Amino acid sequence: MNLKKIMCNLDLLLACVALAILVVVTFGGVIMRYLVNAPIIWAEEVQLWCFLWLTFLGGGAAFRYGSHVAVEIVVEQLPLSVQRIIEIVDYIIVVLVLAYLCYLGTDIVALAMKTNKVTQILNVPFTYINSIICICCVTMIISATYAFKNRLAEFKKLSASAVIKEA
Repeated sequence: MNLKKIMCNLDLLLACVALAILVVVTFGGVIMRYLVNAPIIWAEEVQLWCFLWLTFLGGGAAFRYGSHVAVEIVVEQLPLSVQRIIEIVDYIIVVLVLAYLCYLGTDIVALAMKTNKVTQILNVPFTYINSIICICCVTMIISATYAFKNRLAEFKKLSASAVIKEA
């Protein structure tokens, strides 16, 4: 696997690592609690971080691969020109929502920095944990732009083939 492919899928790779850690810590916590009667006290903190990171990192990858839930049956019945307009409006809404979420995420990170808030057990600064919100909003915008660009190229090919068929 080349470096470019790894870098393009870094969010997916990190999401897989977060999922693996989440599963191992959860399974280990169950084993320790019920078989050894000695719960892992830091497990809940790590599970929370992994779940947060998994959610945001996976969201970026889902944009890139077009894996978000969509009901396209109505849109696919419309003419290509209308489909293209809907695609543009959809892209604009997605980018605006993600930009706003990134803005709110910077407020959360700034507040965590200002208050020097850390986790109770492992003393990890919340700045590191919550920074994934801003990072992934930016990567989701990039992935949404990449998917949007590819979708517009598909429309161009479909329009060209429709013109050829009419001729």
